[in-house]
Amino acid sequence: MTPNPYILTFEACEADSLARVGGKCASLGAMIRAGAPVPPGFAITTDAYLEMLRTNHLNECIHVWLDRLNPEDVRTEEKYSQTIRQLIEETRIAAEIEDAICTSYEALCQRVGVADVPVAVRSSATAEDLPGYSFAGQQDTYLWVRGAAAVIEHVRKCWSSLYTARAISYRHDNGFAHEKVLMGVGVQKMVNAKAAGVAFTLNPINGDRSKIAIDSSWGLGEAVVGGEVTPDNFLIDKVIFEVVNRVISPKHIEFVADPLNGCVVKREIEPERQAQSSLTNEELIMVAKIAKQAERFYGRPQDVEWAVDADLPPPYNVVVLQSRPETVWSQQTRQQVSASHATGIAGVVDTLITGVKIKKG
Repeated sequence: MTPNPYILTFEACEADSLARVGGKCASLGAMIRAGAPVPPGFAITTDAYLEMLRTNHLNECIHVWLDRLNPEDVRTEEKYSQTIRQLIEETRIAAEIEDAICTSYEALCQRVGVADVPVAVRSSATAEDLPGYSFAGQQDTYLWVRGAAAVIEHVRKCWSSLYTARAISYRHDNGFAHEKVLMGVGVQKMVNAKAAGVAFTLNPINGDRSKIAIDSSWGLGEAVVGGEVTPDNFLIDKVIFEVVNRVISPKHIEFVADPLNGCVVKREIEPERQAQSSLTNEELIMVAKIAKQAERFYGRPQDVEWAVDADLPPPYNVVVLQSRPETVWSQQTRQQVSASHATGIAGVVDTLITGVKIKKG
């Protein structure tokens, strides 16, 4: 059977698949190969994006608008961004691409045993997650999407988000040719997140690589990533997985799925949960181990998005949503990273850090 040029399962994505599926999907595929728990899904390749542009002659239209653009004129940049995005979102998709997406979505539904399984539709640009650059948050992700038609609609929106005003400006400022950056899309089973957040495989305050810093809050990770709450914060020793520091913050809101309306809603957290830790000790250590595993696999400090799935039993309930290179401290020289380097502890840590293979449930 000839492989479909427009679809790859996450299992088929590799670290060197970036040009075909974008940074996010390549990272998820690599994490699966490393043994990390990743919700199932598939990637829509950059071939599909290019075919959509080609068959609708959109490259020419997009270049006309971008050639007129003065990057210093923020208002015009926003206006042109909206025009380009509308062009992409209203264009037709070739029947073979739509069929490939529908077939893959139906296969995912069968795999997890849920009709019209809710999915996250995630942008995965080819310039995403590159060491030294921070493209995070420039393109869009859509949560709790149900049904093949809705998936296709949100794939268009992900494609168009390659031309948000912020993304256009960032590419211009960092010397990326617009036409060289392509968009893959990830379609991933939604996690029924009891809690979620981010983990850095160094201390973001001082760059100390002997620590793992974890931010966590109730519900979906949008509360943490979007700065809607002051999250719980934990600092973990990377070698012995001991909690070095623990700050439990009052958490007043959470983002949760609304299955009836097929969307994500923000709601107030009941008073008795506001001051509780959003992670148990077991969950906390599992997040730290998975983050350390990601760093070992990629060979550099990582920024890992994770969630605790309420539908899975521990210790299999902590799952990876994405992992990307940490972009601040990892660019510093070893002398600048932290005071621990002056004591020689960094060399000890580098020797002791060994990944733990995570078994899937």
